[in-house]
Amino acid sequence: MANLAMSESAAPVFREVVSLDALTEEFRHFAANIQNLSPEELAIRAAWSVGIIVGAVAILWLLRYCLRLIARWLSPKRDKHSDEAKVARRSVGDMTMVAARFVIGMFALGAVFFTWGFDVRTGALGNVLLVIWRAGIIILVALAAVELCGFAINRMVSSGAKRSSSARRAAQLRTLAPLIQGIATSIVALVALMMTLSQFGLDVGPLIAGAGIFGLAFGFGAQTLVKDFLTGIFLILEDTVSVGDIVGIGDFGGVVEEMSLRTIKLRDYDGTLRVFPYSEAQVIHNRTKLFSYAVFELEISYSSDIDKAFALLESTSQAMMADEAFKDFILSPIDIAGVDRLDSSGVILKARIKTAPGKQWSVQRAFLQRIKSAFDGAGIDIPFPHLKLVSPDAPIPFGDRHAESS
Repeated sequence: MANLAMSESAAPVFREVVSLDALTEEFRHFAANIQNLSPEELAIRAAWSVGIIVGAVAILWLLRYCLRLIARWLSPKRDKHSDEAKVARRSVGDMTMVAARFVIGMFALGAVFFTWGFDVRTGALGNVLLVIWRAGIIILVALAAVELCGFAINRMVSSGAKRSSSARRAAQLRTLAPLIQGIATSIVALVALMMTLSQFGLDVGPLIAGAGIFGLAFGFGAQTLVKDFLTGIFLILEDTVSVGDIVGIGDFGGVVEEMSLRTIKLRDYDGTLRVFPYSEAQVIHNRTKLFSYAVFELEISYSSDIDKAFALLESTSQAMMADEAFKDFILSPIDIAGVDRLDSSGVILKARIKTAPGKQWSVQRAFLQRIKSAFDGAGIDIPFPHLKLVSPDAPIPFGDRHAESS
């Protein structure tokens, strides 16, 4: 109950606001004044009312123009004329304009009432309009601050990412952008909420103290949320994973599409979006950090020449490194581990090629296609299972009968 205590200065305002008798008396006096006006005075006041409404519309248009001008100024110079930047500038200020229409509309309404002789300075209705107008201004400023901060943060991150010489650093900056924006939005929203409550007569001192106790209790009761937040912060600061990386979490994998304050979102090959709280991402397999490897396990028959197969692996990789389509993807020549194992149907050769991050799959597909053609041309057999079908009524071949009797 202490948190809902009204301040002494605001209590009289609320007593007048809720006084229906005072409002009824003011409207009666207002109606009586209008009846006593001459036709000329009615026309003048109607003209003033129309002028106030037109002025409010003009102010709203000017505010929209200023917001777009600021958005254009905050846009990176390279992106000012891009379609994406134009769409962003058209959408900036949408929430702010909703609040601005409300605030300016309330101000215009009060001005129209005042023009027609309604006491909006000391009367009960004036107190109502004043409290709502102040709260609306606080919300307006908060929404404008949130939108402009988000636009400025995106601009700084985008500019920093483009100036960065490392693609990895650029990805890390883009990952940090939504986190910084979320923290800034939370701070602005909290301050705006406290200021708005104070305008309605609530004593925010006990409320802040109560919120601190509630936050402490919430922290003990929602340890998973706190763990998610802290884990996400350290994952980004330690550059374990960034937006755009291809990672595996548990039995699932995909491209990191977004990292929020609490979750990491993966988009897999078929388009499925998987959302993991950071506390459930105990082990993250990052397949695209700094570099990757295209790994090959090739099986050849026991009768094939192993040294010749190794030579074909070398020549095929060198041909790919000289190819314009793949030379930027391959970072080093093929690394042949050798004979990995002797399988039941053939010899397993193992090798790998170091590639740029995320390019291991395209290199692997192209290499397998080329090495298949090279093996076929050199007479190196790739074994495959054989199945022999024998009819129950047919005589058993001599070799099989001899094996059966032995």
